Amino acid sequence: MNSIIELAAESWTQAVPSEVQERAIEELEAGKVLYFPRLAFELLPEEGIFLQSRWSSGGAKNISFERETGKIWGVSGNESEKTALSRMLRRYADSTREFLQNLLPTYAPSLYQARTSFRPIEISGRPTSYRKDDARLHVDAFPSRPTGGRRILRVFCNVNPEGKPRCWRIGEGFREYAQRFAPRVPAPIPGSRFLLSLVGATKGYRSLYDHYMLGLHDQGKLDTEYQQQSPQEAFPFPPGSTWMCFTDQALHAVDSGQYLLEQTFHLPRAALRHPERSPLTVLEEIIGRPLCASSR
Repeated sequence: MNSIIELAAESWTQAVPSEVQERAIEELEAGKVLYFPRLAFELLPEEGIFLQSRWSSGGAKNISFERETGKIWGVSGNESEKTALSRMLRRYADSTREFLQNLLPTYAPSLYQARTSFRPIEISGRPTSYRKDDARLHVDAFPSRPTGGRRILRVFCNVNPEGKPRCWRIGEGFREYAQRFAPRVPAPIPGSRFLLSLVGATKGYRSLYDHYMLGLHDQGKLDTEYQQQSPQEAFPFPPGSTWMCFTDQALHAVDSGQYLLEQTFHLPRAALRHPERSPLTVLEEIIGRPLCASSR
């Protein structure tokens, strides 16, 4: 399937050749996963202590950090330990931001940096509901955090100290996936999306786009036959490697892995080189109507 595109990079801060920039943007917007096998995020000596599952509070699968406010949640430990972990996550947030500015300079003015997360729990065997089961092929959509058509660009780094890879599977193209499952998504109940915002169940108004993306996410995960028989490519991302993709477009599943850093960015459709490839445009063509007033 050739879903994984390997590119050379060994530094978060060095300039990126123009030919690599060109290939990166074309492959990303085609729904591919960019893979940097030698781009490692080096932990400081005192940060090695955080490579233990005990730092997760157990209430969520991720430890989350918000760079703008410094807020950290989903973590156990005293205030001093939380501060030290926050510093590590801030360094990762800053590193990914600088790297994307060098790799994808045309995106830089429009990139919005969202949450940083640390995933210290082994994903294999973790009990969960089907909606939260990342071992099933899916595209990302957030029930409580509508994107309004903005893209979800995520940068991952395996920091496992025991040599264990992060094992992914990549599925078929987004258009094929959406054509298969969009007809199964019921139209929203009139007034329901406004009510969700009013009571605070969603952080902002859930657009029609967000409604259909959540439907695609759920319908795909529910279809056991599709999960087992659809085309998919397995790939183990080793420790010390980095990869990124538009996770609202690249159909993906995670079979195993522990100790992962992840940074989320949002990008409006207007900032893309090929807005016609975005999930928003594809879904509007399939549904036959505009799905949000703006992707900003």
